Amino acid sequence: MLKETIFFLVLLISTSLFSQQSQFDKYQYIIVPHKFDFVNSTDQFQTSSLTKFLLRKKGFKVFLSNEKLPEDLRNNSCIGLRAIVKDESSMFITKSKLVIQDCYNKVLYTSKIGKSKEKLYQKGYREAIRKAFDSMTDFEYTYKPSLFLKKKENQEVISSNTSSNEAAVQAKKIVQVVEISEINKEGEKEENLVSNSLEVLYAQQKNNGFQLVNTKPEVVFVILKTNLKDVFVIKDVNGIFYKVGENWVSEYYENNQFIRKEFQVNF
Repeated sequence: MLKETIFFLVLLISTSLFSQQSQFDKYQYIIVPHKFDFVNSTDQFQTSSLTKFLLRKKGFKVFLSNEKLPEDLRNNSCIGLRAIVKDESSMFITKSKLVIQDCYNKVLYTSKIGKSKEKLYQKGYREAIRKAFDSMTDFEYTYKPSLFLKKKENQEVISSNTSSNEAAVQAKKIVQVVEISEINKEGEKEENLVSNSLEVLYAQQKNNGFQLVNTKPEVVFVILKTNLKDVFVIKDVNGIFYKVGENWVSEYYENNQFIRKEFQVNF
């Protein structure tokens, strides 16, 4: 009876570990935020670059969120994972843990907490992150592209007459705005470049459009389709969202002030 119980426990643990391992094998990429919530500036204390360096040891292709991403990852953000460092520090001890999420923010893996008693923030965070990474002994990975089932995206159109009429009115306004923007950009070459300093957003499909989320993650915009290619209306905001070169531009009014921002968007 004892032997049967031990055999059952070993089989259960082995099955659990195999299942956990195989869920990562379909992913090729990991994206690390260029700024974590617990620091004040980009890659402060080298928290992001260290996390990137460590995860590359697992065999992933790792990118910071403000770096230029591969075309397949830009086109489908769900072929990549997100790696986030969570800070659980107390007054005298720096505590960090690594959390791995999918594109829907579902937590797939959480490391043990790494601790450091270093008084300097840079040394403390680096030691804590390294110890958290070292605890990931059960995190095994071998990329197997055949495991990834590509989902066919059904492109929806605005079906109601009311929505179509509103989209047509918006489209006329959008054409004028885009033409003015292009005139203002005459002679500039920056529209053909992907700037590493641009904020990166990830598109999640919704009815009649997408919601765009950042790496925190939080919803930045909800954009609705129009009958123009690469031109969207920003929901609940008097503005538009359109493509210029490789980047995307939002233009809207806030407190009677015109605001224009550029983003890199991964659809």
